[in-house]
Amino acid sequence: MNPPSLLPILCYPDPRLRTVAKPVAAVDDRIRELIERMLATMYDANGIGLAATQVDVHERVIVIDVSETRDEPLVLINPEIEWASPETRKGEEGCLSVPGIYDGVERSIAVRVRALDGQGKERTLDAQGMLAVCIQHEMDHLMGKVFVEYLSPLKRDRIKSKLVKAQREALRT
Repeated sequence: MNPPSLLPILCYPDPRLRTVAKPVAAVDDRIRELIERMLATMYDANGIGLAATQVDVHERVIVIDVSETRDEPLVLINPEIEWASPETRKGEEGCLSVPGIYDGVERSIAVRVRALDGQGKERTLDAQGMLAVCIQHEMDHLMGKVFVEYLSPLKRDRIKSKLVKAQREALRT
């Protein structure tokens, strides 16, 4: 059996990253194949999370793996945060759609999320620490928001200029 083919990851400031994802109507073979390809893409890029929006599929699907061993994939379809802790912490975040950029973002330290898993079964998950941050970060993508939007306009403009320049240079080579 061939490994799943990788998906191209959209890079900020691509306007498609601003698209709000639609709910998944049914967890069928098409969605299961998307999940396999998203996981392969995330692992290949050394990421810990990937939202379907980042691979130009505008449906509410997220894959995450924050494990040290990179073998504990978590699939969240149509995720909804039911509760977020009022206590927050500012932590360094990066993003596969914003390569090489890391900055501080304020997030709730714990969340409870309800979602469908890869088999279409509803589940509720209590998450804290890195997993809670990752869930919030990826859910932002489903709403058309990239983490740099939490930064000051000056920082955001510098990041945009840097990435646009890097994309232009990559096209020349």
